[in-house]
Amino acid sequence: MNQTQERTNEEWLEDLRGPQKDQAIADLREILSRGLFFALVSRVPRNKLDPLVDDFAQDSLLRVLDNLDTFRGEAKFTTWAQKIAVRVALTELRRQRWKDISLEELLPEEYEGDFTPSVLTDPGPTPEGQVSRDRMVALVHRLVMEELTERQRKAMLAIVYGGMPLEEVARRMDTNRNALYKLLYDARKRLQKALADQGLSPQEVLAAFDEA
Repeated sequence: MNQTQERTNEEWLEDLRGPQKDQAIADLREILSRGLFFALVSRVPRNKLDPLVDDFAQDSLLRVLDNLDTFRGEAKFTTWAQKIAVRVALTELRRQRWKDISLEELLPEEYEGDFTPSVLTDPGPTPEGQVSRDRMVALVHRLVMEELTERQRKAMLAIVYGGMPLEEVARRMDTNRNALYKLLYDARKRLQKALADQGLSPQEVLAAFDEA
């Protein structure tokens, strides 16, 4: 008998670990597939949705089974498993989006060109504001290129300027999220010191991008 709607948290854990676990695994995979379909239907073209859901359901099912010991019972087991599945799916979708773009493609080779993070872009500055912004962009560009280590520069440009997800940058740089956070923190501290040496604060740099 299908028990997908009847198992308690304790029964899920017992069934998934027990000698008759095949049925519980099949039931859980069905639940994960259904949840992933609704989570991804607005993000993925319809003709690609079903095979992706199948792949993500299998990947997330393995992730759930590997982490059964971490389930603390603070929510329904199926809710906990669904959160893992959605996280696995979204991480993979972000990875696929960037898989054909190298970090080097995101890094400017020369000082010329637009070095402005999209969050700082002003679509319609005045001529005076444009001059101020261009000067500040050139200064920040120079400080990034001169004051940061190669590894700090690569991470900051890929994430802040290129918009690449942190998880993907960590994977490309053969590191983890915590180490990458530390790398970015150290890079920002270096830039703050370099700006201070120029007599500027981060607030003054941002002010240069405000609409004049």
